[in-house]
Amino acid sequence: MTEHYYSEEQKSSGDTKKISQRINGQHFEFYTSKGVFSKEHVDKGTLALAESMVILPDSKVLDMGCGIGILGIAAAKLFDASVFMSDINKRAVTLAKKNLGLNKVKGTILQGNLFEKVTDDDFDVILSNPPQHAGKEICFKLIEESVKYLKKNGSFQLVARHNKGGKTLSMKMEEVYGNSEIIAKRHGFTVYRSIKL
Repeated sequence: MTEHYYSEEQKSSGDTKKISQRINGQHFEFYTSKGVFSKEHVDKGTLALAESMVILPDSKVLDMGCGIGILGIAAAKLFDASVFMSDINKRAVTLAKKNLGLNKVKGTILQGNLFEKVTDDDFDVILSNPPQHAGKEICFKLIEESVKYLKKNGSFQLVARHNKGGKTLSMKMEEVYGNSEIIAKRHGFTVYRSIKL
């Protein structure tokens, strides 16, 4: 069976290394490894969303498909958000837990497929750099389910390349939420936002 970053179990060597990244003027460090998404550096899509996410101070935020925890940790450090993170990849979840400590922020990390382990339904913001390589069906399910976990006026924020699936995902957001807007274009990626009305 082929190993993907969106698989639950990883068979490759789990040797870790540390990478660093500046996000909106703040310095971050992350442990990363083989078998996780964008293992060599913070990928441009995640960076685009991290730099442009719209979060009010003290918000309750869910980073869905968190990987090593970049978006959730940035939300905690930049906006003093109460952060929850979830990913199917057990190795990514282990690294995300280490990365919370490394960046001196707190958060709750869940290991499961999409929203299966998420019990709260009162998030102000849900963030996602969706696993497009896993297929459109998974990404559509992520969008469809996200609306159930947001409070009224909460926002779902997603990043993708506009001409490589992003346009289709934004149309799905429009269908599910009744609205979708582009809030940023950075590093070749587009950040979309829908509001739960």
